[in-house]
Amino acid sequence: MRVTPRFDVVVVGASIGGCTAARLFALAGARVALVERRPDPGAYKVVCTHQILSSAVPTIERLGLAARLEARGAVRTHLAAWSPYGGWMHFPTEAPYGYGVTRWTLDPILRELAIDTPGVEFFPGMTVVGLLSEDGRPVGVRIETPKRAAQSMRARLLVGADGRGSTIARLAGVPGRVRPHNRFYYFAYWRGVQPRTTRARLWFLDPDGAAAFPNEDDLTVVVAAPHRSRLQEFRADPEKAYQRMVAALPDGPDIAHAERASKLIGKLEVPNVMRPAARPGVAFVGDAALATDPSFGVGCGWAFESAAWLVDHTRTALLGGGDLDRGLDRYRRAFRRRLGLEHWLIADMSSGRKLRWNERTAFRAATGDPFVARALEEVAARRRSSLRMLDPRLTLRVLRQAGRAPVP
Repeated sequence: MRVTPRFDVVVVGASIGGCTAARLFALAGARVALVERRPDPGAYKVVCTHQILSSAVPTIERLGLAARLEARGAVRTHLAAWSPYGGWMHFPTEAPYGYGVTRWTLDPILRELAIDTPGVEFFPGMTVVGLLSEDGRPVGVRIETPKRAAQSMRARLLVGADGRGSTIARLAGVPGRVRPHNRFYYFAYWRGVQPRTTRARLWFLDPDGAAAFPNEDDLTVVVAAPHRSRLQEFRADPEKAYQRMVAALPDGPDIAHAERASKLIGKLEVPNVMRPAARPGVAFVGDAALATDPSFGVGCGWAFESAAWLVDHTRTALLGGGDLDRGLDRYRRAFRRRLGLEHWLIADMSSGRKLRWNERTAFRAATGDPFVARALEEVAARRRSSLRMLDPRLTLRVLRQAGRAPVP
């Protein structure tokens, strides 16, 4: 077995979270090994609806990625949301923007940026087959090359950025807590969708859901998220069921007169999974730490943000010989504090239950009260905690609106 020189960090997974962590660690002065099982530097994640919410834009700018995305045509987007309880919510148009960009554009650009960062060494086509441990603590990985030659890498910190079914989490014995998801997904890309918009639109159909997200090259990804009770209907004829559902959306995208730009992509099982974001010697970012309902468009943004939080909480100890495990524990607690409640609420809604009275009244209030709409947009875009909706001033305004228009 060949042993490579010791690294400060080994990052496994060269997608959003992994490339973000690799670049930011290297910019801080770390020597980083970026390990990716796919050999093609242009590889990208296929099953993803890839809306990037505005909460992640500061990290994208910090990476130096924003200008590259905009040069490629990434769309600056703002959220819009519809429910049966009043229709479109009046989200402010001057709110901070997010990005609409496909993964076949985003992933290679971000990976190139990470690989070109001094201090990052890229290892494509490498499969992690085991961990190196000392006194029960991970200190590196054992990998196989495409020709099945064995190799090992040692580092002070191991980062799992290898997705929902993380191999690093399995090998390190860090299981995730799984919450049920009672919707499934079919989506396709369309060119020339009318009306043309930069709004990232969501439909809370209660209990179904849907979305339409604009992207570069005049492409829109149109997503159907039916309740599991409709699974037989979609299995019988996915194309017709998808098109019927999209055609029925209030003020929905007109796909009948648009050009189909992809096959219909289905994902029938999307469990909500959250695991501790760090243990001694190992940390997780992106979907490896938290994979939640894609209807809400949070996955890409949280991958960017969680990687940045990890770097911020550990770089001083990592590079200065300090207490790395204390830094990892700070990251774990920060991750749980920032995303634990949001995940719980999203997972609860993804159970397919009907919207509760407080949710229906808040949605209705946001159609008529700009103050409520602004607060709801801040929460939906993940710039503010959901606790924002407990502000007594908001509660009073929501109840006032509810009194004017009864909610069923």
